[in-house]
Amino acid sequence: MRNVKVIFMGTPDFSVPVLEGLIEHYDVVGVVSQPDRKVGRKQEVVFSPVKKVALQHNILVFQPEKIRVEYADILDLHPDIIVTCAYGQIIPKEILDYPKYGCINVHASLLPKLRGGAPIHKAIIDGYHKTGITIMYMDEAMDSGDIISQRATDILDSDTTEDLHDRLSVMGKELLLDTLPSIIDGTAKRIKQDESKVTYAYNIKREEEYLDFSKTSLELFNQIRGLCPFPGSSCIIDDREFKVYASRIGTFDSSSYPAGEILHIYKDGIGIATGDFELVLLDIKPFGKKRMLASSFINGIRKEDYIGKVVYGRK
Repeated sequence: MRNVKVIFMGTPDFSVPVLEGLIEHYDVVGVVSQPDRKVGRKQEVVFSPVKKVALQHNILVFQPEKIRVEYADILDLHPDIIVTCAYGQIIPKEILDYPKYGCINVHASLLPKLRGGAPIHKAIIDGYHKTGITIMYMDEAMDSGDIISQRATDILDSDTTEDLHDRLSVMGKELLLDTLPSIIDGTAKRIKQDESKVTYAYNIKREEEYLDFSKTSLELFNQIRGLCPFPGSSCIIDDREFKVYASRIGTFDSSSYPAGEILHIYKDGIGIATGDFELVLLDIKPFGKKRMLASSFINGIRKEDYIGKVVYGRK
């Protein structure tokens, strides 16, 4: 449908397959992404993944600091439809009301579950067994518009946020391309969200990274998977901060031991007491060092120096 003019709004890696699918099938006349940011010690300017793709295809890029007041140039392109996916700013009513086919959002959850900016992280952290992609009409509230289509995927015990992110990113592209024809020809469904079933997935806060070993082993296992690879879970071992990226739930009942006590040093990891079963840390990053398998760390320590120490979530 090369005669349909599309503006795409998105920023991170998750959005890239969606943009690439639109470029392949539609006339993408402009891309809106978050402003360039300076990162690292050298404060080098880094383009967003979406901006990089747009420039590769010679598509105009807009990067307003505040889109609620800086939108005139975007609408001057006279889009027929606007598609957003993980853009990062609230879209003003002036934009929402402009395109004849509406403003469409690709959201990484089965709405009304997990509205907000971290639906992939929270789906795993909160122990969901299923999640998916929702294509929806946008309105002024966060992720509350009418649902057009959805597609589900199971969350496996082996899934990390990275795994689920990559799977949902491709699903988002596929479902959007399957859904757009019905939006354009006027046959798309509009399903109101059930407000009684709403849950939220706000952006991850620093304090949510800390491991509280008074929780159950399953809660901690899910937290570690849900924060892998970014930002990673955190704990303090022997007065050193560690990032934790993988664990397994042991069979040893540790509920009678102080939460956080190191009970065993196994070949593959560090066994720590939780509110029920022992949790074994498998993939870690000691402060100031590279990420490594716990087995490598264990090979460099005296096991007896660690047995009985207490691991804390924070100092």
